[in-house]
Amino acid sequence: MYKVVEKRDLAPGIHLLEIEAPMIAQRAKAGQFIMLMIDDKGERIPLTMADWNPKKGTVTIIALEAGKTTMKLGTVKKGDELRSIVGPLGIETHTQDLGTVACVGGGIGIALMYPTVRAMKQAGNKVLSIMGARTKDLLILEKEITEYSDEVHICTDDGSKGHHGFVSDILKKMLDEKRPIDVVYAVGPIIMMKVIADLTRSYGVKTIVSLNPIMVDGTGMCGSCRVNIDGKTKFGCVDGPDFDGHKVDFQLLIARNKRYLAEEKTAVEKFKKEVA
Repeated sequence: MYKVVEKRDLAPGIHLLEIEAPMIAQRAKAGQFIMLMIDDKGERIPLTMADWNPKKGTVTIIALEAGKTTMKLGTVKKGDELRSIVGPLGIETHTQDLGTVACVGGGIGIALMYPTVRAMKQAGNKVLSIMGARTKDLLILEKEITEYSDEVHICTDDGSKGHHGFVSDILKKMLDEKRPIDVVYAVGPIIMMKVIADLTRSYGVKTIVSLNPIMVDGTGMCGSCRVNIDGKTKFGCVDGPDFDGHKVDFQLLIARNKRYLAEEKTAVEKFKKEVA
């Protein structure tokens, strides 16, 4: 069992949980994730490690209430125990000798952007951070990311903070101004990552995206998280989650992530009735 030692609400429907997991905390790297199971009857879901503390023996996750399991995770309290956590999983993000990196994060993807920005900066790179959310109330980890960034740009869909528009607007402006950007790292909604990859392709700028396909076991056995990379089948869990954005078949990824929409809707409706 894994004890929750801290629980905070960062924004409406977005929760931070710090969990005792000493062995995972000792090995965690930027870009990696865990598979979490709340109780014996729950499903396993992948969640990004937003932080970790080897001395305390804890890992931190940030979850957006999107389906039944993440909604149930929102009801977990400090002191509660989770059934299982497996990790760290996935290949860590490459951060060495990159030069100037534009890190682009949208929505809950900012939870993964933070440890990546930190690792990029600690590796000696120049970091330009671009953060986006639907509204200022849903913007998370701004202070933490600013600490490790040479520049920070905020975007909101409704204009409530920073640039009124999308993260791609800011990145395009930088590229049009011929800013020296060696690598773009993007994480967030699939459509956002697709837009970023389509944009940078025409400028010839290397682009890495962190993919979030549906996962079942997280260890490469089930094949549920397979993605098409440059015409070849790869697994998001063991070959990723980072991939060359210019080689990803985003249309296939979008289609595959819609496989269980009906079942997810039914599960959410049932859960809402249970907690009502």
